[in-house]
Amino acid sequence: MSFLLRVVNALFYLMNLALFLRVILSWLPVLDRRHPLMRLLDDLTEPILAPIRRLLPLVGPFDFSPLVAMVLLGLLQRVVVVLLLRLAWGGW
Repeated sequence: MSFLLRVVNALFYLMNLALFLRVILSWLPVLDRRHPLMRLLDDLTEPILAPIRRLLPLVGPFDFSPLVAMVLLGLLQRVVVVLLLRLAWGGW
């Protein structure tokens, strides 16, 4: 079970890292959006960010959807970990 928990935590960590890198790299105007790293980050994060953007209005030029996504991912991670631990301990 500890292996499964480590895998789940690693996946959530990698998704948060991808969101963070996308935000940081979007501030660099010299990076082409067609660069393979940018396309990879877009492919990984856009399925999470697009629904949030539809619900969350822009505040001036700022896009808060990555911040909301990170908070939601953190909450989801906690729920998944607790569920896995309950399953392991037979808490159902």
